[in-house]
Amino acid sequence: MNTRFLPFLIFAALVALPVAADAKKPAAAAHGTPSGPKKIGEFGDWVAATHQEGGQTVCYAFTRAQTSAPALSGRGPVILTVTERASGRDSVAIEAGLTYAANAAVTVQVDRTALEFYTAGRNAFARDGKAAVAAFDKAARAIARSPAPKEVADTFSLKGFGDAYKAIVKACPAK
Repeated sequence: MNTRFLPFLIFAALVALPVAADAKKPAAAAHGTPSGPKKIGEFGDWVAATHQEGGQTVCYAFTRAQTSAPALSGRGPVILTVTERASGRDSVAIEAGLTYAANAAVTVQVDRTALEFYTAGRNAFARDGKAAVAAFDKAARAIARSPAPKEVADTFSLKGFGDAYKAIVKACPAK
């Protein structure tokens, strides 16, 4: 499942690039081709989109880290994503922009709730996606703390999460 998650994380990074970059692209590229990712909408600091995977629609919402400390040279985009698909609901992941050490653990603090994430390569996945979604819906920000290569804290805005989540659930209803 982790390798299937990577293509739309890459898309998420591309969609989240500054608006100036989008102005240079043709309209079809900015909004996806008929068989590629399609933007549902922007909701505060979150973007909701869909793409096709094995003939099934996959819906996801994502946001980029507002701050990362300390800044690490060569680090790629840091993106928090929630995904809905027919085969699984409330999958929550972080694309770290760096490779985690083997068996690293990431803790995401959302108000008073500490969420545990496990890592695989450049991604961290919530052990309990449903709990993560519930926490995100009631808070203003989430702070992910990871140990690799040294402790890094990434802060994500949750402004607009609730509306983005409703949009992806509507686009990909549970079966």
